[in-house]
Amino acid sequence: MKDGREIGGQSGMGQGAGETAYERLFTPWKLGKFEIRNRICVPPLVVFNWGDESGRVSEKSVRHYEALTRGGAGLVIQEATSVSRGGRITCTMLGIWEDGQIEGLSRLARVFHDADMPAILQLSHAGILAEREADRVAPVPYRCVADGAERVGRGLSAEELVRLEQDFIDGARRAIQAGYDGVELHASHGYLLSELLNGRMNQRTDAYAASDRLFFLHVMEGIRRIAPPDFLIGVRLGAFEPALEDGLENAAWFESHGADFIDAFIGCDWAMDLEKPDTFPFNESIYGAKRIRERVSVPVFAVSGISTGRGAEEVLKATGADMAVIGRGSLVNENWGNDVRAGRNPGRCQECARCMWKVDADRCPGHLLLEKERAGQTE
Repeated sequence: MKDGREIGGQSGMGQGAGETAYERLFTPWKLGKFEIRNRICVPPLVVFNWGDESGRVSEKSVRHYEALTRGGAGLVIQEATSVSRGGRITCTMLGIWEDGQIEGLSRLARVFHDADMPAILQLSHAGILAEREADRVAPVPYRCVADGAERVGRGLSAEELVRLEQDFIDGARRAIQAGYDGVELHASHGYLLSELLNGRMNQRTDAYAASDRLFFLHVMEGIRRIAPPDFLIGVRLGAFEPALEDGLENAAWFESHGADFIDAFIGCDWAMDLEKPDTFPFNESIYGAKRIRERVSVPVFAVSGISTGRGAEEVLKATGADMAVIGRGSLVNENWGNDVRAGRNPGRCQECARCMWKVDADRCPGHLLLEKERAGQTE
């Protein structure tokens, strides 16, 4: 996140019907054939150290998604799930690279369905951000600094890119077998799909050049060939890849090639040009969502720094977006949507220098502070 400022004021209190009249946040809408009860989305949030190197679903993950899907959001998208063993962001993240992982994933799909919610997971490959140095790859040989550390990516051959296309298609096949209703392609945050779209990183001169989008054409067509007609394909897309006009062109391309929704973010941190008018009241990510919303007709999700119900309502109105994405707030409080609707304090992220969720989720300061406040209210 380039702009850590939270949207929605300093207090989460006073957001019930008595003070804030929500005109959009709690209105239902349709995503494909699915009825979505409101416009709160929990994004794909990787939880660290909850599994092991097998990439299989743990009991802790099942409980986590049970809480999230009952927490008042209209949509929850399952965390980044790696399509290959070498494409992992962290070696304990969920995987979808082998058939043996289907059984555990089917448990999570049932959790979504039991909550009367479509089951959508995010397909991911870390690219140059892979946890293991030997696994780091990029469209061309590349060196960057990410999270304060130098990353060196080996350039991929055309043959390797063809195999990676199949990895994404096979990941979607396994998701279908597990009972999911859709997938989201993770093409932001500087991961491999983001790198392929970014002309500053992807300087290939063959058919896999950034402007040709051949990788995405093959993946989209491959998934559609094996998926049911109503299967959702969305994309988490950088609005600045590397510049805003590039992001807008990418969004239009995905719409024209059958994307069902666009989950807008910023792009590749070390290779993008952020921009927004000084008069725009929110951060660049929200501005990018507004501009994408103006370019396409498919649903668009807006994300970054939204911390309160009032802030979510303001973002929806200012951008025309279909969903307000609540990330850090949902980690602090899995019941965020229910609490906002009831007028309770939903808590807020404490913006730790190193996110405690990546170390020990049970010690998240925002969550502990909210529990302490709740205990004081009931004494």
